[in-house]
Amino acid sequence: MNERLWNILTDSFPKLLDYGIRVTIPLTVLSFALALVVALLVALVQYANVRGLRQFCRFYIWIMRGTPLLVQLYIVFYGLPSIGIVMDAFPAAVVVLGLNEGAYMAETLRGALESVSRGQLEAGLCVGLSFPKIMWHVVLPQAFRTAFPALSNSMISMLKETSMAATITVMEMFRQAQVINGRVYESLGLYLEVALIYLMFCTILTWLQHRGEKRLASYGGTRK
Repeated sequence: MNERLWNILTDSFPKLLDYGIRVTIPLTVLSFALALVVALLVALVQYANVRGLRQFCRFYIWIMRGTPLLVQLYIVFYGLPSIGIVMDAFPAAVVVLGLNEGAYMAETLRGALESVSRGQLEAGLCVGLSFPKIMWHVVLPQAFRTAFPALSNSMISMLKETSMAATITVMEMFRQAQVINGRVYESLGLYLEVALIYLMFCTILTWLQHRGEKRLASYGGTRK
């Protein structure tokens, strides 16, 4: 590695890491929080088989899973202003990432809910518990334990997908790497560096996932 490239990389690393911590991580957390709320509502509607709403939820899942994330970002940020709906880049990215991943997570949660024995729901109704109480205290805790690994993988995937927000001018970590590269023209080194930082973040999330799985397994009566 020549001295010029080394100086560029040592100078850019803290800048990229700073944007990763200040923008990429918050973008991931906010988008995941929105996705989790949307997924939970959609999964519950399908589990409860609410007519009308269930068809709407299936339509939402069909649209979100059947169209590319990049196209969705462009429609919201560049397309909606033509009909008077204008959003700043960061909120637009949060909304699109959240709704996109929420469709996949909804199916994960639906499967986890359906894995819980219906007999527990019926038993709760027999002892006089309301449907919301049964879901909150009996079904959802078991479903979340089952869905936790898949939901954790969704968060890791979303962290990497935040790089797509650069296409709608969000100044996150990857966009900052593009800006720096526009000045120094060291594409390979800079993009390998930003890939390393993504890998660091994903490694931390993977470690937290494993810790969470062990903790949940201990609650279930088995320890790894």
